[in-house]
Parts: sequence; structure tokens; C-alpha cells
Amino acid sequence: MHSPVTIIGAGLGGLVLARVLHLHGIPSTVYEAESSPTARTQGGMLDIHDYNGQLALQAAGLMGEFHAIVLEGRQAMRVLDRNGSVLLDKADDGTGGRPEVQRGELRQILLDSLPAGTVQWGHKANSTRTLGEGRHEVTFADGSTIVTSLLVGADGAWSRVRPLLSPATPEYVGKSVVETYLFDADTRHPAAANAVGGGSMIAYTPGREIFAHREKGDTLHVYVGLSELQDWFAAIDFTDAAAATARVAQELDGWAPELTALITDSDTAPVLRPLYALPAGHQWDRVPGVTLLGDAAHLSAPNGEGANLAMLDGAELGKALVANPDDIEAALTEYEQALFPRSAEDATFEGPDLSVLFSGDTQPTA
Repeated sequence: MHSPVTIIGAGLGGLVLARVLHLHGIPSTVYEAESSPTARTQGGMLDIHDYNGQLALQAAGLMGEFHAIVLEGRQAMRVLDRNGSVLLDKADDGTGGRPEVQRGELRQILLDSLPAGTVQWGHKANSTRTLGEGRHEVTFADGSTIVTSLLVGADGAWSRVRPLLSPATPEYVGKSVVETYLFDADTRHPAAANAVGGGSMIAYTPGREIFAHREKGDTLHVYVGLSELQDWFAAIDFTDAAAATARVAQELDGWAPELTALITDSDTAPVLRPLYALPAGHQWDRVPGVTLLGDAAHLSAPNGEGANLAMLDGAELGKALVANPDDIEAALTEYEQALFPRSAEDATFEGPDLSVLFSGDTQPTA
């Protein structure tokens, strides 16, 4: 290819794209708002599916590195009722197609697979504009600009690249989650740890749920999901950790104490994370020289597919560009014709969110 690829966003999807391109000798630059790979925590556990996420890692040539970070036993799943009674207890027998890894470790193996300098840290995209003839300009928060003939928006829910293609913006889905952590759980929080088990646990009633996952280092990562309007959450002062914890726990009044302990015994202040989604079936007309992947293209309420789908998007876009090195528009058309039905299918998930695990980039930014 004669045009270097400009990728906005060093999430999993953007990094897979950069890696696939690198394997085929196509240079790319990834611009990332964060100041470094360790600027913030990268979310919790991810189950990487054999029908999308693992296919992306195969295309990236990283299956060996992926298997090295898989946490054995974490595919175990249990479902409880509000009284703590076990409704489903599925062990991890090693035959499932959804091995669990820490998001941060997965991102790191992707970063380690790229040439030095591929990711330009501390470059927050503020705006984009079309210059014509397939060229686009990106302006960063520090006032610097770049011009590119192939721009990929891998910049998440509040993408600055999306407006080049679509007027759509994410809307609140009527639900938020409150995030907590319990450390040294087996010794300091044994009842809660026992309720969660060796992998993940969900306790669900209409409009109320607790999802917890056992991470590395004897840590329980917990999300309490509440179906309420944003005004309801706005009335809670989350700067007062004790008061916010008590208010959220009040919504679980009558639940088993080993379940409510997942919020009341938190070792961290509760963090509110509103959930947003783009319109179902979101798509756009072809605009020369630019496209989207991951949440920038098809943000939906967490359903266990977001990270997997973003990685597959990156791999499929990379393969399309490799297959059409002299015709960028043919590559982007091929990619989008497969992207739209694929993302629409995954957005139709219904039922309780069994994997509200995300990187924290779903909240609006100025």
C-alpha cells in the first residue's frame, strides 16, 4: 500500500488492525489519548470467543501469547437467586470456547507485537474534518494536526472520527452499573468469595443484578446493575463513598448478605458507569478514505461481545486492506459490507448482561 494507515485509538481493535497490517508489511500509526500503556486500569476479565476474538488473534499471529495469559478455571459460571440459592453451577472443564484473560494483559501482548513508535501516546483527538479526495485532517488536544488518506476510527463510544461518516451519537440504555472490588477475597471476604465461586457469578432480578468475576490475585471484580434513569443516579453523591454505597445497597434490600457484601464490603469507592448504545443497525454511506471499527461503529450495551467484535473488526479490516493494496475504496467497501450485518446480529442480544466487562471508555468525554 502507498498510503500509511492512521488509526485513532489504541484499544484492542485498533491494535489488532495495526498488528495484522505490520505482519504484511503495511505501516500504520496509532494515536492514543492516554499518556502511556499504564495510564489507567484496562477493565476486568474478558472471555475471548473461538468464533470471533480468537479468530482475530489467529490473524494477528498471537495465539501462543494468548494461551500464555489464559486464567485456568475462570470459565466456571454460576447463577444465583437473590436468596443466594444456586440455580446453575457450571464448572470450567477446559472444553469451552471462551477462555478468560485480563484485558490489560491482552492489550499488552498486542502492544509488544508492534514496532517501537507505532503507538503515539498522549494524542487525544479533538476533531476531524474532510479535506476532499479521500483526505482527512485530525486535530489533537495540543493543537497539532495530521492529514491522512486512510483514517480508521477505533476510538470507542465517543469517537471523534464517527462524525465524518454518521450523525449518530450514543444514547443511554436505561441502565447503569456500579463497579466495586474486593481484595484478598478468600481470607477477608470468605462468604462473598464462596458465593462467586471460581469464575463468574450473576444474581439477577428484573431491573437489579450483581455480576462478579474472580480475577487474578484473589480479587473479586463486581458490577451492580440498576435499571434507572440518569436523574436517579444524579441524586446520589458518588464523591461520598459511604453514602453512595449505602444507597446502592438499599436497592438490594432483602438479598442474601453474601451477595450484598459484594457492594457493602467493597475495598474501593463505588464507581458509576452509565451504559450507552448506538442505534441498532447503525451504518453509513461510503465516504472515501475513512471507516470505523469496534464501539465507534457499533456500540451496544455490554453483552460479552464488544471486545471480541472489535478485535474481529480490526482483523477483517486488516485482511481487506492486505487483499486490496492498490484500491483502498475496494478494501473499505468489502470490509463494511461484512461489518454491518455482523454488528447488527451481535447487537440483538437479549437477557441479563452476563459480561458487563468494559474498559471504562463508555462515559462521555468533553
